[in-house]
Amino acid sequence: MANRLFKVSSLATAVLGSSGFYLYSRQPDLNDLSVIRFGRAVATTAVISYDYLTAFRHVEYGTEEYRELKSKVHRRSAERLRNLCCANRGTFIKVGQHLGALDYLLPEEYTSTLKVLHSRAPQSTMEEIQQVIREDLGKELSELFVSFEEKPQGAASLAQVHKAVLHDGRTVAVKVQHPKVQKQSSKDIVVMEVLLKAVHWLFPDFTLMWLAEEAKKNMPLELDFLNEGHNAEKVANMLAHFPFLKIPTIHWNLSTKRILTMEFADGGQVNDRDYMQKHGINVNEISENLGKIYSEMIFVHGFVHCDPHPGNVLVRKCPQTKKSEIVLLDHGLYQVLQPDFRLDYCQLWQALIKGDMSGVERYSRRLGAGDLYPLFACVLTARSWKAVNAGISSVPVTHSEDVEIRTNAALYLPQISDLLNRVPQQMLLLLKTNDLLRGIETTLQTRASSSSFINMSRCCIQAVARHKRSKAQTTRRRLQITLAESLSLWKLSILLMADEASPFVELPSLWMMDPRYLEWDTPSNWLFSMKLVAACWVLLFTSMPNAVTAKKNFFFFFLL
Repeated sequence: MANRLFKVSSLATAVLGSSGFYLYSRQPDLNDLSVIRFGRAVATTAVISYDYLTAFRHVEYGTEEYRELKSKVHRRSAERLRNLCCANRGTFIKVGQHLGALDYLLPEEYTSTLKVLHSRAPQSTMEEIQQVIREDLGKELSELFVSFEEKPQGAASLAQVHKAVLHDGRTVAVKVQHPKVQKQSSKDIVVMEVLLKAVHWLFPDFTLMWLAEEAKKNMPLELDFLNEGHNAEKVANMLAHFPFLKIPTIHWNLSTKRILTMEFADGGQVNDRDYMQKHGINVNEISENLGKIYSEMIFVHGFVHCDPHPGNVLVRKCPQTKKSEIVLLDHGLYQVLQPDFRLDYCQLWQALIKGDMSGVERYSRRLGAGDLYPLFACVLTARSWKAVNAGISSVPVTHSEDVEIRTNAALYLPQISDLLNRVPQQMLLLLKTNDLLRGIETTLQTRASSSSFINMSRCCIQAVARHKRSKAQTTRRRLQITLAESLSLWKLSILLMADEASPFVELPSLWMMDPRYLEWDTPSNWLFSMKLVAACWVLLFTSMPNAVTAKKNFFFFFLL
């Protein structure tokens, strides 16, 4: 026994001694060591869990004291989580940013605390950047660029962007991946998975495995910059008919999995009202155009840019046309929606817009919400159940309703956690995207405008019509569907024109969403179609001198 102990102790001494000598001779960054990163994550999780387990022992549930204490525990736990993300960097910051974007799903204490991670991303040194370029492109900076700014234009969790000039005089943006992220990401995701399982074991009501699953699926795609370049080209071709959208051109000869070189495009962030005012950019036009872009991505094509935080959406005056332009950046994270899911999602939004509660329940259940469909509808729209019942297009968003939604996010956290584990993974990134877009609209003070609902309705009509055409058996049926689609879209355009002519005159609650108006291809509605055509001509001829009278005439003819 003594001999075995001596052998074990000798072996341990040798291992520790050689490890110590290795660490001393290499002098590595301690943050690069998996054991340090893991230990830091375990310690933070343990402290947060202990706080939640013990903080409420002597406080009566439901009292004002309980609510105040819970807010304090949320706040300090969020701060600990933020500090962990800043210390471990890379994947941890990316996941923290994801959580910070879920304004209407998580308590306000968490989202407001974690939002700062967008401005606290680490920066690689110039030596590290040069090393990545040397390894991937096989040349020195001076051989590739006339100039290369050392100070990055911006730094994110996975990469940073430098402005440079090519030898032919073109200005480019060079996105370079942080050198250690690729190696650390897979280990970090495993750590998160283990810790989230531990949290679920301690708190059975909280099932957060969707977070680890999302990171596991998306992180490899986001770390492949060639994939990002292909996404950028695909969406540029897909939305080429929008003259107000700018996607920077990719320079493939200077791009690899860790380097993406693209056309340089400047501008102000989409939530910067002062920049827009200074440069004569119409806030309502930008908000409406951003809605058009995302409605078409989601409902028509099912190919969705899922990271529209303000740093990735710039606005500017186009240097050539001098018209307002939206520049969409960072195309690493896209969600591809399956056709059946996309159509159900279209039908659900149509039901939500017009307050069709049977449709809300039916399509929410088809999307996996089950008996939590009322919560799902509120989470999806960030509206109260009262507003959902009335039809979200007919009830304006109020400050009190917004506060109610944020408060309920804290009250129903276990149920929200359960819901996020029920719905398809495709839905998770859509919810994040919705919250980011709502945040932009709130800042621009354009949330829940009638034009946004009209644009959504237009895309839903196009998506449903395309699906019907694909199932049609005869040419006659396909022509009927196309005519129905054209009439419905024309009707929406007329309504939008009327709303723009007099935006302060209240329109009825998007009457065009009633099913009988969408089913133009049934024989009983051809007479109604002719009446609508007549009403539209009345509106066209009378909208210029008096928009209020025009609308009255329009609805008078509509009711004939």
